Amino acid sequence: MRRNPHDQQGVTRIGARRIYILPTRTGVTFGAMLFATLLGSLNYQNNLGLLLTFLMAGIALLSMHYCWYNLLGLSVRCADAAPTFRGQSARFRVEFWNQSGRRHGELCLRGGECAEVAAGRHVEIDLSVSADQRGLMRLEELLIETRYPLGLFRAWALVRTPAKVLVYPRPAPQAPPPGLAITAAQRANALEAARDAPDQGADDYIGARAYRDGDSPRQIDWKVLARERGLVTKQFGADQSAQVQLDLRQHPGDLEQRLSLLTRQVLDADARGLRYGLRLGPLLIPSGRGEPHQRRCLEALARCPADVADISRFGAGSDPSQSAPDITSQSPFAGTLRGST
Repeated sequence: MRRNPHDQQGVTRIGARRIYILPTRTGVTFGAMLFATLLGSLNYQNNLGLLLTFLMAGIALLSMHYCWYNLLGLSVRCADAAPTFRGQSARFRVEFWNQSGRRHGELCLRGGECAEVAAGRHVEIDLSVSADQRGLMRLEELLIETRYPLGLFRAWALVRTPAKVLVYPRPAPQAPPPGLAITAAQRANALEAARDAPDQGADDYIGARAYRDGDSPRQIDWKVLARERGLVTKQFGADQSAQVQLDLRQHPGDLEQRLSLLTRQVLDADARGLRYGLRLGPLLIPSGRGEPHQRRCLEALARCPADVADISRFGAGSDPSQSAPDITSQSPFAGTLRGST
């Protein structure tokens, strides 16, 4: 089928040669009834029956014309949807513009809502699309249909659109606590502050890590141990320069599982107001905080290429604490990240 192309502004105007029309089930039933009425009128030579049959046939033909004409000249534009997580629905805003002096009757989007557009006006309706794949998802085309005015015919047109949405990885239900990218001196200061003020409360809590020999029993997270998740040590300290470092190599499993865990850690770190950085293979995002930084990290996770999970280069179990330069500009998807900030 021919698609209606869009212009540079993303607006599509439906043309006459790209509108398709077929009778509905009601229309087929109506046509069969007219045929039966015609046969009966001819058989009994009933002129009144013939008049009624041709009158109803004329109304049906007029309905077909109006149904096709209802789409002609309609302008359509679809805006990009806000980023969403995999498994959720992306909501696109679709605009119908009526630049003619006539009214467009009931117009419906496949999978969306229906609306009427008065002469010289425009309406906006929402279209929900399931986001099943991570990354940049393009809508590509819309199907607009109408059964106006009597429902005997269905006319439709396919409209191309440049609309797109960025789909973040699905957040894991829970993720292990991220490690802290702090120096040995900072770690010593944090432990000393914890010993000097063991009852300082949760305000100075800066993260958690795996248990090490010699850790104080006061710093062990006993609730985590009760859930049979192993020994985890709480970390306290007044040194606000401590930073959480998130790394793809910290997690086992396939790429999507690792990205899902990192997504959960990004959301958790942002909710706790921590400074955190993100490393995805050759890409290193410096530590930061706030909504722009969170969006930058989520965009990096959404656009992460499949070859970044090459076990021979960035396998699970390698040491993520080794320092690495900020090579954002060298990343194959760095241009998009810079534009997002």
